[in-house]
Amino acid sequence: MLETVQGYLMQGQEIALKWLTSPAALSQFGLLVVAYLIAYFVTRRTRPTIERLLDPGEADGYLATIRRFVLQFTPLILPLLAYVLIGLGEQVVVQMFGKGPVIAFGKRVFIFLAVRQAVLYIISDPFLKMLGRYVFVPMAALYALGLLEPAQVWLGETVVGVGDIRFSLLSVLRAAIVGSILFWLGRWSSDTGTGYIRSQEEMRPPTRELAAKAFEMGVFAIAFLLLVNILGLDLSALALLSGAIGVGLGFGLQKIASNFISGIILLLEGQATVGDFVELDGGESGTIVKMMARATILETFDGKWIVVPNEDFITSRIINWSDAGSGNRYEAEFSVSYETDINLVPDIIQAAVSKHPDVRQVPEPPDCELRGFGDSGVNFAVEFWVEGIDDGKNKFTSDVLFLIWNALKDNNIEIPFPQRELRLREPHNLMAVRQLSGPEN
Repeated sequence: MLETVQGYLMQGQEIALKWLTSPAALSQFGLLVVAYLIAYFVTRRTRPTIERLLDPGEADGYLATIRRFVLQFTPLILPLLAYVLIGLGEQVVVQMFGKGPVIAFGKRVFIFLAVRQAVLYIISDPFLKMLGRYVFVPMAALYALGLLEPAQVWLGETVVGVGDIRFSLLSVLRAAIVGSILFWLGRWSSDTGTGYIRSQEEMRPPTRELAAKAFEMGVFAIAFLLLVNILGLDLSALALLSGAIGVGLGFGLQKIASNFISGIILLLEGQATVGDFVELDGGESGTIVKMMARATILETFDGKWIVVPNEDFITSRIINWSDAGSGNRYEAEFSVSYETDINLVPDIIQAAVSKHPDVRQVPEPPDCELRGFGDSGVNFAVEFWVEGIDDGKNKFTSDVLFLIWNALKDNNIEIPFPQRELRLREPHNLMAVRQLSGPEN
């Protein structure tokens, strides 16, 4: 490798000396400088105007989106304009000198500058920026120096192996680059497609989730097949690998396979979907915020996330408080004094609770029931139906208790508190009480 690099360095030195002593090369180099300076001054004058014309501001719509998309490519004006000017000058150089190696080198340099500008100022995705910094920019630099083709030959001739499998470094590098780009495109298209599917409100939530998961798996299956086709792999050669994966699924990956299949069953049957409030068999409860291939994520009232394997939704008892958008029934308990005419209480409370905007009249209106006779008062409870969950943002029970309090106060109905009677039956008990309470009493 060192000898090869030394040979390229000596060859580059010879080419540089030849260019420095050749009038044709010097004239081409001068043409490169003139083309770059013209492109620089033209870009400096016109780029602010172009950016001002393309900037849509706060406007929305397809035209504004197109303008924003084109606006991000303005950093490429300088290298691309220089490339175009050099291309025009190349025709003159060819007619005068027959060939223009310096011009061709300059064009490759401007391509390198364009790639570098794109990686630095245009690409915003972290993965693509990393790929551009460590793959595309070095490839463009090798192309500018005329070393890209020799590097490909060397990588293709360098063969490594693991056991009986032999492959070249070029194939490994190509597989890594193409696979990374394909699966990034798969992730991007999957996120875009699933976002569009989940925004279709006319579809039932389980149907939306199932369609989104099917679209996501289809995208990555297509990406895999494209990668295999681009790399020229024979699918029949993967039969052994498929058998090994099957054995692994049968032994080591039983839980993963079970959770994956359970997730599909959940989406097909619609037992629970994103947005439902569920209570687990172990007592934990929360709102489903995400359904993944392996697990489902619940968000509790205090903001914690609970990762629940999909299998638990199939094999254990789950209470779904939001299934099919049905209402939920709650009750609020209260007590009144024994001096109250309890025959008036149900009508007063039912009328007060019905005033709440979220309390439903179907399937049943608010129902006030006598529950028992307590130590300090008569115990009642009012049952009411609401659309939603009584959680941190929906304080249905608290609102109803406020309504009950105000209704009882407005009707002069006393709310009891614990009371005790102390009876003194014998004189010596009175003396004992006096001794305990002190001489002043």
